[in-house]
Amino acid sequence: MTDKIMIIRHAEKPTDPGISPEFDGVSANGQMNPEELIVRGWQRSGGLVRLFKPRDGHFVDPHLATPQTIFASGIGHHSNSLRPQHTVLELATLLGLQLNTQFLKDDFANMVPAAVATSGDVLIAWEHQDIPAIANQILSSSTTVPQQWPGDRFDIVWVFDRQGSGWSFSQVPQLLLAGDSPAPI
Repeated sequence: MTDKIMIIRHAEKPTDPGISPEFDGVSANGQMNPEELIVRGWQRSGGLVRLFKPRDGHFVDPHLATPQTIFASGIGHHSNSLRPQHTVLELATLLGLQLNTQFLKDDFANMVPAAVATSGDVLIAWEHQDIPAIANQILSSSTTVPQQWPGDRFDIVWVFDRQGSGWSFSQVPQLLLAGDSPAPI
């Protein structure tokens, strides 16, 4: 069983497609796609590589670790979004890991036990609306974490460390891109 679960929201997404190219989703090969990250999201994806696998081995925060397993919501009937997968794809590639995408966006209730049962440190990339419920399931409590993930926050890591038979909770600001907030949610 894992002793550490880290959760991030997928990186930045289109807000008003068609207004300006920097706000449209774009695939890694440059094709416009509303289910993709925007350019800033791809920048965050690249920054996450060194947040979770620093070159010198020194993490910016002691709560962070290099994941041995990465979960990202899969494509399905309720969500065609590629954003969770593409947010962590470069990290997985660098680490030589295959993303676990077997759980769809609305199947997080089955994903959490799988994540908890995994050996080694775990990273989960998911859509923000479901992250509080995922956290509640890990903690077996709905009073520890904020119950709403703000729609404009892409820049925080929620960390759960096993403490005896329970879990501790902390928030780590990513501070990867200009405008990232140092404040927790």
